[in-house]
Amino acid sequence: MAEIRTFFLEGTAGRLEAVLNAGAPEAQYAVLVCHPHPLYGGTFHNKVVYHAMKALHGFGFPVLRFNFRGTGLSEGRHDQGNGEVDDVRTALDWLDQEFHLPLIFCGFSFGAATGLRAACPDPRVKAVISLGTPVEVDDRLYRYSFLSECTKPKLFISGSRDEFSPKEKLEEIFAEAPEPKKLVFVEGAGHFFEKKLDQMQAAIREWLPTALPL
Repeated sequence: MAEIRTFFLEGTAGRLEAVLNAGAPEAQYAVLVCHPHPLYGGTFHNKVVYHAMKALHGFGFPVLRFNFRGTGLSEGRHDQGNGEVDDVRTALDWLDQEFHLPLIFCGFSFGAATGLRAACPDPRVKAVISLGTPVEVDDRLYRYSFLSECTKPKLFISGSRDEFSPKEKLEEIFAEAPEPKKLVFVEGAGHFFEKKLDQMQAAIREWLPTALPL
């Protein structure tokens, strides 16, 4: 049974509740997985986040999850995705200082939209995974123009029936991103990959060895 550590990161808006699934001694990468929108129940216990963690932890990597500001036991208050970018940077800094390994970023929904803004320009992050990339959510439109300069390996996984990410819209965003990149649609799945989480995990497991030296 791999060790699980719970602790707090020192963020710019106060302490951030975190949990680490420890990796193997010979781990080649360290991983960060970010959760969906906190105002709609998103925490690091989210099922998609948990299953993504399990898929990446299966490679022997240490995997960090944390609760964004104002979520769970994390201090501060929700900042519409602005201050949350700093939360992601705090988590990446901690992983770097703790393990001195190259990093992999993975985010789901709000966690992807927010985290990619920190992970893409960070040279320590060698690959990014975006799950359920949100495009249109009520009155919130997510912008991804910054992806045009993200040259690291990128994996996008969404359900073919994702209500917050119309297939055509996501394909447009994907088209603007430079290689290397891959887009996977899980047939019949909605935003939360209900009853299809194993297919989401399989897509991660299949892609990662093609994207990075393992």
